[in-house]
Amino acid sequence: MLDTEKKIVKVASHVDIFLKNYLKKRTENTQLFNALKYGLFSGGKKFRSYLIVTSGKLFNLNYKQLIAIGAAVECMHSYSLIHDDLPSMDDDDFRRGKKSTHKVFGEATAILAGNSLLTLAFEILSSNNININAKSKINLLNALASSAGHSGLQAVNT
Repeated sequence: MLDTEKKIVKVASHVDIFLKNYLKKRTENTQLFNALKYGLFSGGKKFRSYLIVTSGKLFNLNYKQLIAIGAAVECMHSYSLIHDDLPSMDDDDFRRGKKSTHKVFGEATAILAGNSLLTLAFEILSSNNININAKSKINLLNALASSAGHSGLQAVNT
């Protein structure tokens, strides 16, 4: 395995640990919560998180905060994949070799799980896990909102 591949795997592992610990605080054990976790932890390299961490290191930013930001972006990405697989979109039965979220939990629950991941991304970014000045936090939230809206992810799916 190349050095870069090892770094990608390491960041992915740290993002998964962050997300699992973040979600441990929840007491829900509902079908919706299980669908959310199914879509979120369905594999993938988490390359977006690696790019965030690598870019942040260039500016000597805090690694743990970069992992939290990466986790928020992965929530956003998972939301887009769950919705992309829906019958009304691409109608994919499988994602990364596993049944799509809507095939396991039903279409309505998959929509709600995707929506929940979208809001979880904003929850993480606005949380105390990211301890930066208010202006920078607002800029992060705005960047995420812009990338998820009508000129970002939604435009790709039309």
